[in-house]
Amino acid sequence: MQESFVYILTNKYRTTFYIGVTSNLNKRIMDHQLGEGSKFTKKYNLTDLVHYETFIDINQAIAREKQLKNWHHDWKLNLIKEQNPTLKTLDY
Repeated sequence: MQESFVYILTNKYRTTFYIGVTSNLNKRIMDHQLGEGSKFTKKYNLTDLVHYETFIDINQAIAREKQLKNWHHDWKLNLIKEQNPTLKTLDY
């Protein structure tokens, strides 16, 4: 099976989050940075990767994406800070 990823992007002020799922994290982040990822990420300039999780099964990744999208902003922020306390932009 191919690896899948759930990822969180934010803007330079770390005020807005976007959660997505992909099987090719490198390509997907590049798409967002080029303004080709989604209308939402382009509108709010969400290009900085601050969190991602790896899954073996795409169905698990999709379920996790749906779960995270229902979380409050503060919950998402706390999740990110568990692995990335300074909210730095991650390498992918």
